[in-house]
Amino acid sequence: MRALSLAAAFCITLAFAPAARAEDPVQSAQTLIQQQIEAFLRDDAASAYSFAAPDIQALFPDKDTFFAMVKRSYQPVYHPGNYAFGKSRALDNGAVVYQEVLITGTDGKDWTAIYQITHQPDGSYKINGVQILPNTTSEGI
Repeated sequence: MRALSLAAAFCITLAFAPAARAEDPVQSAQTLIQQQIEAFLRDDAASAYSFAAPDIQALFPDKDTFFAMVKRSYQPVYHPGNYAFGKSRALDNGAVVYQEVLITGTDGKDWTAIYQITHQPDGSYKINGVQILPNTTSEGI
C-alpha cells in the first residue's frame, strides 16, 4: 500500500512539474560555431561543411569547393589565433540567431565575424552565413 501511495505522489508531482526547458538557441549557436571552427583547425572539410545550412550548401555543392572558399575569403575564421563569443541576439523564438565572434588572426589582426544561425525543420541549427569585418570593436548586433 505504501508503494502505491509513493507511486501516486510521484505521478502527481510529474503532472504539475514545469515543462522541460527548451534548448537555448544562443548556446546551440555558440556550440555549432565552436564545432565548425574546431573542424577548420583540423582541416576537416567534411565536418566543417556539415555545419553549413542548405542555402550555403546549394551555393557550394561539395565540401572541397566550400573549404576552398573559406580558406580564400574567411582566413581569420578558418584558422583563428584566438576567438571569443561577443554579443548575440535570438529572433523569432530562436528561429534565427545572430552571434558575434571576436577573432584575433594568426597575424595579430583583429576581426569581428557575425554569424547567422538558422533553426532547421529537423530541429538542428546550421550556419546560414558569416559577415567578417576587419579591425572592429563590438558595436552590438
